[in-house]
Amino acid sequence: MHLARVIGDVVSTLKDASLEGQKLLLVQPVAPSDEPVGAPMVAIDAAQAGVGELVLVVREGRAAVAAVRRSAAPVEVAIVGVVDSVHMAPGSDR
Repeated sequence: MHLARVIGDVVSTLKDASLEGQKLLLVQPVAPSDEPVGAPMVAIDAAQAGVGELVLVVREGRAAVAAVRRSAAPVEVAIVGVVDSVHMAPGSDR
């Protein structure tokens, strides 16, 4: 799992039938310090997250598909949890 910040909604009127009714969000991967890491990604929302929230994402096809419980869905990234807080050990620089 990886940390990400939800930075927007994605609206798609034409998409694969297995994605009908699924909420898509734009997420920005972040370090535990909340600094952006890498490029934003589109994720399917399995945790009822909202814009601005810190979330847990899986970025591997099999785990992402399992999270949305649709075996035929073409899913690569899924939001699987909303993070309440992150506590880093003293002296940790990551």
